[in-house]
Amino acid sequence: MDGDSSHVEMKLAEEEEVGENGMTDNVHTHVAKPRNSGRNLWCKVAAGGLLFLIGFLIGYLSYRGRMQATGTCSDGSNACGNPAITPPAGDDEYMEEPEIEPVLYWNDLKMMLSDKLRNVNFNDIRKLSSYEAGSETDESLANNIHGQLTDFKLDKVWNDEHYVTLQVQGRYVNMPKTVSCFYSGMDLASSTGKLVYANYAGKISFAEKVANAEGLNAVGVLIYPDPADYKLQNNEVLFGHAHLGTGDPFTPGFPSFNHTQFPPAKSSGLPGIPVQTISSADAANLFRKMNGEVAPKEWRGNLSVYKMRSQNTDGTKVTLEVNNQMVERKIHNIFGVIQGFDEPDQYVVIGAQRDSWGPGAAKAGVGSIMLLELARAISSMVKTGGYKPRRSIVFASWSAGEFGAVGATEWLEVTNLGLLTDAFYLIQAYLFCSNHFRISASPMLYKVMEQTLMGVKHPVNGRSLYDNVGSDWAKKVNTYSKPGLGVRTECKCFVLQDEEGYPFLGTKQDNWRNLALSVTHLEELFRTATEVAGQMAIKMTHDHQFYLDYEQYNQELLKFIMKISPYKQEIKGMNLTLQWLYSARGDFSRATDALTRDFKNTDLNNRLLCHMINDRIMKVEYHFLSPYVSPKDTPLRHIFFGSGSHTLSALLDHLSLRKSNPSAFNPDLFKNQLALATWTIQGAANALSGDIWNIDNEF
Repeated sequence: MDGDSSHVEMKLAEEEEVGENGMTDNVHTHVAKPRNSGRNLWCKVAAGGLLFLIGFLIGYLSYRGRMQATGTCSDGSNACGNPAITPPAGDDEYMEEPEIEPVLYWNDLKMMLSDKLRNVNFNDIRKLSSYEAGSETDESLANNIHGQLTDFKLDKVWNDEHYVTLQVQGRYVNMPKTVSCFYSGMDLASSTGKLVYANYAGKISFAEKVANAEGLNAVGVLIYPDPADYKLQNNEVLFGHAHLGTGDPFTPGFPSFNHTQFPPAKSSGLPGIPVQTISSADAANLFRKMNGEVAPKEWRGNLSVYKMRSQNTDGTKVTLEVNNQMVERKIHNIFGVIQGFDEPDQYVVIGAQRDSWGPGAAKAGVGSIMLLELARAISSMVKTGGYKPRRSIVFASWSAGEFGAVGATEWLEVTNLGLLTDAFYLIQAYLFCSNHFRISASPMLYKVMEQTLMGVKHPVNGRSLYDNVGSDWAKKVNTYSKPGLGVRTECKCFVLQDEEGYPFLGTKQDNWRNLALSVTHLEELFRTATEVAGQMAIKMTHDHQFYLDYEQYNQELLKFIMKISPYKQEIKGMNLTLQWLYSARGDFSRATDALTRDFKNTDLNNRLLCHMINDRIMKVEYHFLSPYVSPKDTPLRHIFFGSGSHTLSALLDHLSLRKSNPSAFNPDLFKNQLALATWTIQGAANALSGDIWNIDNEF
């Protein structure tokens, strides 16, 4: 220290080490003034804030450049709307959430359908008239329907053509002036014999009446409308056909398509004897000429006289000659489709017959109108109402229905829909007039039909249709035999109004004037019938599960088992057993239970699993078609509701002969019937089980 010039010099630790190691003796001490650290900190904060502000402004300007400008568009037009944010590619943080669509529940859809059908102008659309199948006017009507379906903006509208053989009016000898029973006398155009009165004992079809008579060795059939059943003029005759089958009877089991040459063939359902319908006046004249005993009281109607037969050599004989002509006609079927969103390869078909032999107001006209109104309403529900059917809805206008569903059958045979694993459900809607709502349907439709009846009100008394028909309505259902075609399930709907019924159905008097005069509340009944068919179609396309009640066939099989079990000892006497039949029925019952469990345990959002389960459901009806008979020889192959030796009813009838008429019983035929019936039931059980590893192999 030397006065004021003294100072202190400091050194770092490293320097100290160097000094110690290097033995440096020159050590100086320097004293530095302390800096203002607070001011430096504030400067750093200000600089950081400035940099953040600059970065924010740059980011905002670049972000705004990606936004759609609001206010006036660049072209000078009005405001372009709210800005739409476009997130950077690959930036998941700014992914726009999908718009949540409103959920339409069943009640919403029912109200929407009812609202769409409320404003139908029946007076305008009832001008639609029916015409003879294959005629120029029928083709013109087909084009009209094609145009209307196109106007409804369906997903696709198309038509197909078929060249079919139809029987038309020729020259008739003796009785009626016009032909009124088609496919008559295919093997024998003329016959002579004594008259015998055969009471129909039930309202069965012309074809069934003729088949029964031919089976009892009748040489001809005359059919008349008794005044007790038909309120017609006494000179009126009925129209119909005598083909016990469907489709073109000269191409049985295969399609009539564009003149394709097939080997000569003829349906086994064609009658071999002449058939003709006559008026009640003609029938009364014939009864008066018969000299046999008087018919029993329960066989009498409202004619003045009823005799059973012509007796002895003096009895009156009648010659019946049919001169109908066979012609080839081109027919047109018209289709429109609303494609399903989840399972478009499964179809609900709404069909209506377009043709008629006569005016056909109730027979065909109303059905065609219902078809068009349903197409319009359901299309509007899809296009503007937000409804998204899971399965496709096909609207079909058939031709040649008067001859036995010729148009519908030929289309099925061309498309082979009956052979596909995916099939369809068919609604045929008609409007007739009587006191009750009648249904003709497969048992698999009972459940959906019952729910529909509960949801639709009677247009007159305001109660539900279910309350009007009663809880035992299913017992009155006429089981429909169309599944013999390969059609999985079909339903015919009838809305009926008065006690006596509409008397002009199937006659030349079936016109719009008589329909309007005979039926009160016609427009209301029309809307009700349309709403029933529409609700069924929507129900079948709305739910995840295809709404077919496959468990109903458990009851049908149980009824059959209960009928055959009393013959156990007779069957045992032939060295046979019913054990395998019981086993097949048990396998089917277990398969239905397993299918129900599978659906309950399925994630309904899994479309693949839902589709697989629906496939199993839709196979049920198809697998009750006997695979052991030919469609060519046996048009109606369903073992429950078909016709032929392969059916369960034929098996029971044959077995009953072992007690009542042993000489007529054929043991070999019965063994074959029992074996094939058992395997058909077992096949249905296996198909319902699904995967092959779920099939019960104990059989």
